[in-house]
Amino acid sequence: MDPIFNNTENAFALKTDSQLDRAYFLFKLISNQPLVRIGTAVTNFAIKAHLPVESLIRATVFDHFCGGTTEEECLPVVDNMFQKGVCSVLDYSVEGKEEEAQFDATLEKILKILNFVKEKDAIPFAVFKPTGFGRIDLYEKVGNSETLSSEEQAEWERVLHRFDVVCKKAHEMDVALLIDGEESWMQDAADAIVAAMMLKYNKEKAIVYNTLQMYRWDRMEYLQQLHIDAKAKGFHIGMKLVRGAYMEKENNKAKEEGYTSPICESKAATDANFDTAVSYMLDHLECMAVFAGTHNEESSYQLAEIMKEKGVPNNDPRVWFGQLYGMSDHISFNLAKAGYNVAKYLPFGPVRDVMPYLIRRAEENTSVAGQTSRELSLLKQERKRRKI
Repeated sequence: MDPIFNNTENAFALKTDSQLDRAYFLFKLISNQPLVRIGTAVTNFAIKAHLPVESLIRATVFDHFCGGTTEEECLPVVDNMFQKGVCSVLDYSVEGKEEEAQFDATLEKILKILNFVKEKDAIPFAVFKPTGFGRIDLYEKVGNSETLSSEEQAEWERVLHRFDVVCKKAHEMDVALLIDGEESWMQDAADAIVAAMMLKYNKEKAIVYNTLQMYRWDRMEYLQQLHIDAKAKGFHIGMKLVRGAYMEKENNKAKEEGYTSPICESKAATDANFDTAVSYMLDHLECMAVFAGTHNEESSYQLAEIMKEKGVPNNDPRVWFGQLYGMSDHISFNLAKAGYNVAKYLPFGPVRDVMPYLIRRAEENTSVAGQTSRELSLLKQERKRRKI
């Protein structure tokens, strides 16, 4: 594939000069690791102390990485990106809830989003996190095959019910549904639920998608076993492939509790794992659909090359590229211009509730070698181009 990711005119076509300057300023801040740590601590304190910082957050980091506080507020962003061929995945990014009423509220929100996206070609997927439907400790107990109390068993049945309600509606509406991956210690239980939903609702094609975090060294084996099950039971596999977002937390827990870390030994091993999974899924498109969630240029080029070698059309509905809103526009918009299916995760929700997501984005950009410097280089290149 021709090197297309240096075209900053395509990448930042939707950004005004002031938005370009803001993006440059934000990534410049994020590139400073001590500053990110201090800023995170200060922001957490300000929010917990109910200090009036929302307007500042909203005007800077929130508006760069999020679409708005409601689905309706996201529409101008959605429509703008779709003009350039980039679709959106509305991601209700409220995290850390623990109460049954909050889980039921999240269920209603996801059902509302399904109704909302059904009418929009620009929003081909819905998405939710397993911990939006139940407590992480409960997933962990189920995954470890621990005995549940009668109250916990009833609670788990409600979790299963929420999954089924959403997956059934997605199937009825013919809207693909991405289910995010989370911490390894709760993922076994979530994987089992999602596999059951695939068996039930992916008979004709992939509607329900699980997520494989390929910084885990056991995920290729899991995918291959799921493929065996799919062939035996007659269902399609939908899978979002990502590298992963909880590496420090995973390694720390493994060290504290004295078990082998589930994380690959190196960044190179993670990259190889991701690319192997992409290639494997492209080899089995007759029963698989892949959403490649990556900010890595080499992985994106490799997927495009494999598609070309196999004669898979750029716009084949079984193959999607995905990036987060506010990041890697040089990948998203240049791939879309070349005719590939591209979708941006577009987080939304009340400013205070979305802060854990925003903090994770800042920390991720700081920790991933080369990510922030690449963003800064491209933004600088485009600012210079516009001044000529």
